[in-house]
Amino acid sequence: MLLIKNAQVYAPQPLGKKDILVAAGKILAIADHIQNPDNLYQVWDAKGKIVCPGFIDQHIHIIGAGGKHGFGSMTPEIKLSELIACGSTTVVGLLGTDGASRSIKSLYAKTKALESEGISAYMFTGYYGLDPVHITESVQEDMIFIEPVLGCKIAITDIRSSYPTDLDLLRILRQVKVGGMLANKKGILHLHLGALKAKMDILFRLVEEHEFPIAHISPTHVARTKDLFDHAIAFAKLGGMIDITTGASKYTEPYKAVLYALEQGASMDKMTFSTDGNAGLDKLDDKGNLIGFRRAPIDQNYLQVKALIQNSTVKIEEAIKLITCNPAINLGLKNKGYIKLDYDADFCCLDADFNLTDVFAMGKQMMDNTTLIAKGHFE
Repeated sequence: MLLIKNAQVYAPQPLGKKDILVAAGKILAIADHIQNPDNLYQVWDAKGKIVCPGFIDQHIHIIGAGGKHGFGSMTPEIKLSELIACGSTTVVGLLGTDGASRSIKSLYAKTKALESEGISAYMFTGYYGLDPVHITESVQEDMIFIEPVLGCKIAITDIRSSYPTDLDLLRILRQVKVGGMLANKKGILHLHLGALKAKMDILFRLVEEHEFPIAHISPTHVARTKDLFDHAIAFAKLGGMIDITTGASKYTEPYKAVLYALEQGASMDKMTFSTDGNAGLDKLDDKGNLIGFRRAPIDQNYLQVKALIQNSTVKIEEAIKLITCNPAINLGLKNKGYIKLDYDADFCCLDADFNLTDVFAMGKQMMDNTTLIAKGHFE
């Protein structure tokens, strides 16, 4: 049992200075003062640091991605220590363009491996294509029988997509929703958005003409272009959750996109950040010539939230929603995103300058005063 003392708790709403009691990876108590009879509990003194829910990255390529310049441009797998270093205690892995040399079964294996190393890991079945790759016989069966599967990914409005029709998407949405109902999951269709002129037209038709519940439709890369983002803001005002990519696929600094959306009347409660981390990106010289490859950064969710707090009047409790409770709501995770009784004991601890200092995942400390103390099995 772990007793965290003197924490300035943002749950994400500010609770003031509290003690938090943790056991078996769950939050057992939150109070102004929790006694430690006979020194029964291990004690960690937060010393007034901000303690908020662990960060959630709902779109990250945990087994690698890339490959548009051949096999040599494919990115490697992510290591546990890389995730802990940026506070990502919950991740959702997915495939990208490649559903052939990148296997959905390998994605499942990596998801379970990260879980065995101490963090929470989930996945989307499918990839860019209309012919979804899956572990069982269908998307619906993956939703039902594969515990970490939260939904399905597909690409639209991109020259690498399969140009799905309304009916194509509705049929996948039905599988996601019905499979989710049977497995007691929310179920979402996670949609990669490209830069084609159609923008999000098809998603508005799904909601307004075909009357499909908007909560199951999860568009990402929405701030790829200014025109696309304006469309996404309208989608958010309609009640949809929009996902702003922080590590790649952006026309402006992601925190500035958030500020613009707020100015246009969108609610902070309808926006999330995800990194698209570990995607393959081109490395170009000053003349635009390809000189190599690089990985999309995986630390930009936290850094963009930090920038939002430091460069605007947005309060801490509002800014951290982008990477805590909002993605938990979008994904349908009932035990993540908040510091509440019986929720998972995932915490990120920050100093007065909002620097990440300590990380706890499922009640276990994994970073101590900026020093990594937990690594993957082969690190």
